Amino acid sequence: SDGSVKVSVAVTTTGSRAGDGVVQMYVQHIGSKVERQIGELKGFERVSLAPKETKVVEMQLPASARGYWNEAQHGVVEEEEPVKILVGGSSDNVRTEGVVGVMR
Repeated sequence: SDGSVKVSVAVTTTGSRAGDGVVQMYVQHIGSKVERQIGELKGFERVSLAPKETKVVEMQLPASARGYWNEAQHGVVEEEEPVKILVGGSSDNVRTEGVVGVMR
């Protein structure tokens, strides 16, 4: 509950030219008690690849990512619901996803 999740994805250029891109990590809150965005950007990493090259991109998702600002309490409230992690080139180009829960 106070740690983080390491998210790793392999990115490959399939063409004959080098390329640059941005790997983006979004979360969706499953079972939140409040209305949340459909996908919240929680991390991104720029990657440059040579033709046919594969690199592993790693990002950390801290446990605090499940929190939201509560105006009435004037602070962050951390929910213990599972979150879905979505990774891709953009929010409408998700290439992989998974669900993580909170362990105490």
